[in-house]
Amino acid sequence: MRRADRLFQIIQILRRSSRPVTAAEIAGELEVSQRTVYRDVADLIAQRVPVQGEAGFGYILDDAFDMPPLMLTPDEVEAAVLGAQWVASRGDPVLANAARDLIAKITSVVPDRLRPLIADPAIAARSTKPPPVPDRIDLARTREWIREGRKIAIDYLDQHGEPTRRIVWPIILGFLDDTRMLAAWCELRQDFRHFRADRISAATFLEDGHGVRPATLRQRWKRDMTERHEAGSAR
Repeated sequence: MRRADRLFQIIQILRRSSRPVTAAEIAGELEVSQRTVYRDVADLIAQRVPVQGEAGFGYILDDAFDMPPLMLTPDEVEAAVLGAQWVASRGDPVLANAARDLIAKITSVVPDRLRPLIADPAIAARSTKPPPVPDRIDLARTREWIREGRKIAIDYLDQHGEPTRRIVWPIILGFLDDTRMLAAWCELRQDFRHFRADRISAATFLEDGHGVRPATLRQRWKRDMTERHEAGSAR
């Protein structure tokens, strides 16, 4: 994580908390040392970000730190809350934290008249149980590899339990109610394939790029899915 991103993330962690947050808690979430957190907090204070507290006690973000109100309608606020609830209950841990950060950020910047829509929403997404088989692929890193256009080597069990080794070009992650799905170009099959995350037994994130712009590869996949759907409908 870039230092600038880490400093911003520390602000988000403090913003969403109603109590002092210790350096150990921040370090655990960001996967850095407490010494790094102490240094980053000192830098934030030097930049006049109103962080209060000290090592061993915890840190809080002063209410004075705010941004101009977002110009959102009630429907837009409820849409954001509903979407964040869904992601918080179904996304991987990194996305779930991002969803909670989003709600905290919206709460802090919307006008007072809209805050009841967040504190006591009239809509809700059904919570789900964790997948029965935990994912053995780092979904947060998979998203990073999708953005950077890099390859992933996976050990995969098909629907019959047969193991295969694949080199794939990851395209998009789909989050369903009970599983997560990775759409990718498969070098073995020379075609687009979909892989259930709970059937990936191991993954190696390769430094090799596949040489296709992620947006272009995604468009090719979408076009392929459309053609397959139309061919199936014509039968």
